[in-house]
Amino acid sequence: MLKKIIPAIVIFLFPVCCAAQSEDSTMIRKIADEVLTNGRAYENLRFLCKKIGPRLSGSPQAQKAVEATARMLKEAGADTVYLQACMVPHWVRGTKEKGFVKVAGKPTYPLHLCSLGNSEGTGKKGINAGVIEVRSFEELDQLGTAVIKGKIVFFNFKMNPTYVHTFRAYSESGISRWAGPSKAASYGAIGAMIRSLASNEDDFPHTGVMTYNDSFPKIPAVAISTNDAEWLSKQLKLKMTVTASFTNTSTMLADTVSYNVVGEISGKEFPKEIITVGGHLDSWDLAEGAQDDGAGVMQSIEVLRAIKAVGIQPKRTVRAVMFMNEENGGRGGEKYLELAEKNKETHLFALESDEGGFTPRGFGLEMN
Repeated sequence: MLKKIIPAIVIFLFPVCCAAQSEDSTMIRKIADEVLTNGRAYENLRFLCKKIGPRLSGSPQAQKAVEATARMLKEAGADTVYLQACMVPHWVRGTKEKGFVKVAGKPTYPLHLCSLGNSEGTGKKGINAGVIEVRSFEELDQLGTAVIKGKIVFFNFKMNPTYVHTFRAYSESGISRWAGPSKAASYGAIGAMIRSLASNEDDFPHTGVMTYNDSFPKIPAVAISTNDAEWLSKQLKLKMTVTASFTNTSTMLADTVSYNVVGEISGKEFPKEIITVGGHLDSWDLAEGAQDDGAGVMQSIEVLRAIKAVGIQPKRTVRAVMFMNEENGGRGGEKYLELAEKNKETHLFALESDEGGFTPRGFGLEMN
């Protein structure tokens, strides 16, 4: 993770604060030495993950994360630290999900599953129905209401393992999770099971956000592990009679207030021109969110700390933002945009870190 912090600082600072190119190598070395010798990113990440833990928007842990990162920004030496209030969805998972598959003539097969984020639950009685497998929305459309009504639709959208950039495969398969449940409901399905969006085969189900189309019933939706998806698909290919049952009690509560956390080092010449680095503070509720996106948050805080520690006074304002509610709503990003437009802020450059705390292999750019 430290290797990712140093190039981030260099990208931000040298086009805007170093007058002589000959000074660049000396300053880069100074920044690198500071981060590698005195860096706080790992310790801050440990605190976030181990002392606070999972921090889904609307949860008490999310509020603790807001308070903790505001403190970390102050300790890092930020000139200004403030919060941006925003209303966020408050989804709760409820009791642990249970599910199984029954194939004619075979023992009951227990499923490794979890509710998708924002999914409504089955209630305590659960649901039980025949399973229909689809590998594309086109296949779902072809089957239609005559086949789908009253069934549980199994979206088996396997990630393409040939893509070097795994997020491409994630995006292609992800539509099954984001839009699949409502698409199935439009044909009368009573539930949806999604193959976890993971490139490896294991027994760990992956949660993630799904959205409902208000034109159709809000059917319960769960993710099953990739191993379970492979097994289930094989049973269906044998033309066996297959039924599935699952129970989940997740539900969406009323929106609640939460916050983006912002820290700044003011620019000495052009303070109204802003360079931003950021990550999202919330995480899913089933894990600590170290990679997604605790690392990005702590890298952003470390950028400000390192700038202060080596005595750099940037020409332009350098801002670190901890966005709230990226996982299941994007409300923090929307509020940040709203306030930036309202305040007529000038953003020259922004860098988000949200693909893990690894050594960077490149940058993706969007320009106006």
